[in-house]
Amino acid sequence: MTGPDDTGCRVSSAVHDWCGDRSLHDRSCQYWVPSQQRCTPTDAVTVRCMTGPANTECRVSSAVHRLVREVDWFSLGSVIFLLMFAPLIVYYFVMSCDQYQCALTSPILDLYSGKTQLSEIWNKTPAISWKAVYIYAAWVSFQVFLYVLLPDICHKFLPGYVGGVQEGARTPAGIVNKYQINGLQAWIVTHILWFANAYYFHWFSPTIIIDNWIPLLWCTNVLGYSVSTFAMIKAYLFPTNVKDRKFTGNFLYDYMMGIEFNPRIGKWFDFKLFFNGRPGIVAWTLINLSYAAKQQELYGQVTNSMILVNILQVWSMINSDFCQLSLK
Repeated sequence: MTGPDDTGCRVSSAVHDWCGDRSLHDRSCQYWVPSQQRCTPTDAVTVRCMTGPANTECRVSSAVHRLVREVDWFSLGSVIFLLMFAPLIVYYFVMSCDQYQCALTSPILDLYSGKTQLSEIWNKTPAISWKAVYIYAAWVSFQVFLYVLLPDICHKFLPGYVGGVQEGARTPAGIVNKYQINGLQAWIVTHILWFANAYYFHWFSPTIIIDNWIPLLWCTNVLGYSVSTFAMIKAYLFPTNVKDRKFTGNFLYDYMMGIEFNPRIGKWFDFKLFFNGRPGIVAWTLINLSYAAKQQELYGQVTNSMILVNILQVWSMINSDFCQLSLK
């Protein structure tokens, strides 16, 4: 919205209600804040407009950038539930398949009837192992290498694929981050090496994932909680941008949902883009291939259902890579 050089900005009533109208001019620009959010306590909320030949751009001070969301009880309860029980739910499914041939009700019925005890189930569960730690550390390190050090070339010959260096959306602080979109390339390179190993090099067994399935499960949980803890500390002590943060005042909610909008290390390593799309999603189809290899090893054939799962989830994986710019 254009106006004279001294055009002031009008901040919506949602901000006025919480922070008060501090010498704000009711002119042409608006900065809207959802009604469920408020700005942090401050002595003043200042807004300035920078004019140009074509438009007037409104920028809001850090007092408004540092939005605080009111956490309702349902949201807080959901966060606590996920933090406490998400790993246990996954473990329950894996344990049911490992010890009860995937009969999901059998562990509960056995516990209820007294046929087994929790300690017996737990004692049958493989513990984390150094082998699994080495495998998972090598896997994550390899994906970091592909993400940070291997610029994308797939966008040069794949029609419709938006890869290479791309700009993200403007942040509340007015910053436009750049992203190296190379997830499809990482997936292709990873799977070429997987098949090359399976049929030629034989560095490791194609069943390596399922053979270490539960120890790898522990490794993924350790990494997940470690990254969340690091991101929390980083947001307070050395944020990527002090204006691109959101606080609620509730430790558990901030821990689960994050404080920084775009936490980064260095120029290219973006936490959200990497952890949303690399260690887990790229491994998704490798997990399926490892299960198919185990089926071939045990029964001498791969079933139609296993083939179908592999095909459909490969399609889902490729589709997510074509859309990975939206993950940033």
